[in-house]
Amino acid sequence: MSFPKGFLWGGASAANQYEGGYNEGGKGLACADLISGGSLTTSRQITPTIEEDRLYPSHEATDFYHHYEEDIALFAEAGFKAFRMSINWTRIFPNGNDETPNDAGLAFYDRVFDACRKYGIEPIVTIAHFDVPAHLSEVYNGWGSREVIDFYTRYATVLFDRYHEKVKYWITFNEINTATLSIGNFLSLGLQVGASSFIDQPDNMQLRYQALHHQFVASAKVVAYAHEQFPALQVGCMISYMPRYPYTCHPNDVLLAKQEENMHSKFCGDVQVTGKYPYYAKKYFADNGFSIAFAPEDQDILAKGTVDYYTFSYYLTLCVSADENVTKNGHSMIGGSGVNNPYLEQTEWNAMIDPVGLRIALNDIYDRYQLPLMIVENGIGVSEEVAADGQIHDQYRIDYLQKHIAEMDKAIEDGVDLIGYTIWSAVDIVSASTGEMKKRYGIIFVDKYDDGTGTLARKKKDSFAWYQQVIEQNGLAKNETK
Repeated sequence: MSFPKGFLWGGASAANQYEGGYNEGGKGLACADLISGGSLTTSRQITPTIEEDRLYPSHEATDFYHHYEEDIALFAEAGFKAFRMSINWTRIFPNGNDETPNDAGLAFYDRVFDACRKYGIEPIVTIAHFDVPAHLSEVYNGWGSREVIDFYTRYATVLFDRYHEKVKYWITFNEINTATLSIGNFLSLGLQVGASSFIDQPDNMQLRYQALHHQFVASAKVVAYAHEQFPALQVGCMISYMPRYPYTCHPNDVLLAKQEENMHSKFCGDVQVTGKYPYYAKKYFADNGFSIAFAPEDQDILAKGTVDYYTFSYYLTLCVSADENVTKNGHSMIGGSGVNNPYLEQTEWNAMIDPVGLRIALNDIYDRYQLPLMIVENGIGVSEEVAADGQIHDQYRIDYLQKHIAEMDKAIEDGVDLIGYTIWSAVDIVSASTGEMKKRYGIIFVDKYDDGTGTLARKKKDSFAWYQQVIEQNGLAKNETK
């Protein structure tokens, strides 16, 4: 087997999609709590306040808040070595800018981490996973205000001070590069957009990139704090990594693919790993008339707060065309130049399934940064139901994970320093991109549905036993690696 001894196999989650208990234990209102259920159509709304006639999936989600002991015991049964999770900012600082933290919130995560330690599971904790306090959005326009840097820094340093003996691995922001997408306004930046459909928001790219800069500075400040106060801690970045393929070998397609991959998949990692803005980003800003305001100390802060390891999500690859005569599907994420890749299958939500692309991504990232890597999200969202025999037969998920793990094995043989893999997701949770329960990712089924009904009972899917075997043998069987 290529996987090293001590490899961190596990599963992942996010508080705003999983935790629930949105108004319990002194928790404040988060931006995610204002996003109603639905789909990517206009039926899914961002509301300025909670409306009684709407369903908000994050309010209960799949209720880790009350099921954490049961769920962590299931993770241990599956053999997890790691559990990637996030802390809900408003459970610690209900308004985001409070002077003192909420003791009940701190105590809740103490119990979670103690449960993980009981079973020998390493927590990998994301400080901000698409989670901005609603008060900061309303009063400060979220990360559009430089003041939020200090609020985040206070929050993160409280976490380090409290949990440094219980949590070794930290991530500052989830998929920080999604701030470059318009749908990232509310999810990751908390920019005030008013009542709006989730997908069709008012957009101000200048403001988005300025808000992203504030996140870079905040991340660097808390990394530096951890290094100074708790040298044993490892603090990483997290990128939504989507390799771009040129639709043809025409030089214009190749150039476009490189340019888009730079600005979406590589830009944020470059800043957080090297401590400075890359040359191509400066040209992109100049070409588009953007001007990023730097405080005099910002460059030094970025340089001193570079991350220790690099984590990323990988779900799909994209294909782009510069030819105006080629029909586009808008899936490039930046620029609207995406086209369907004729060599790949798609999920029912139109994501290209590309296991080999993961090996390509691993080699590209490791070649660029030479840091330890973790894949902290990888999985397939599928509509699925309990079968007549009372089980969930998700062979499609087993096939998906098996093919991606096989490519991880090859990347490690290539020389990539891959230290962990947490599938998305450990348990069925609310989809961040669609707001639906029917888009299920977990190896553990939760009896919860889009209309809010369900018992929340947990049930192991077929993929649970398969993944349990993978972890036990530290990789795939020989006949699965081909």
